[in-house]
Amino acid sequence: MVKIQEQNQYVLDLELQNEITLFYYREAELLDLRDYQSWFQMLSEDIIYRMPARVTRESSSGPDIIDEMSYFEDDYTTMKTRVDRLYTKSAWSNDPPSRTRHFISHVRIRKGRNENELEVRSYFQFVRNRGNQIINDQLTGERVDILQRDGHDWKIAKRTIYPDHAVIGTQNLHNFF
Repeated sequence: MVKIQEQNQYVLDLELQNEITLFYYREAELLDLRDYQSWFQMLSEDIIYRMPARVTRESSSGPDIIDEMSYFEDDYTTMKTRVDRLYTKSAWSNDPPSRTRHFISHVRIRKGRNENELEVRSYFQFVRNRGNQIINDQLTGERVDILQRDGHDWKIAKRTIYPDHAVIGTQNLHNFF
């Protein structure tokens, strides 16, 4: 049984909290091991995977996220193309492969539209080292996911990545967050 806190509607079911947190740890592990094909199996076939642009504005000028512009907005087909490409010789931006670490924290769960769906918010820190670089690329932010139950497993049906950065200083965004 899912328990809900009335004030902010976050799920207070510790068993579910543990299950979803371990789901995200497994996802991070697969990405860091460069096992993109196994990671791709964690996505639902109706996935929307996007990172809207953030800008720096004075607070009176409106929100600093521009939903109409994004660094990327992928569906299942484009995600499959991105994953498959990483196993070819044409993935020159990832040759030699980057060394990455995905850190996930502040996992907060809300009920979705039905009993087989959850909205999950989490913070992330992505660290990448390429070649012989001394300085790491880092990206931090928040992810808002819609997870759907598929049998006994959870699948990511939607991920919106909100970077903390208005200017992303990495040379490319071929990695997954």
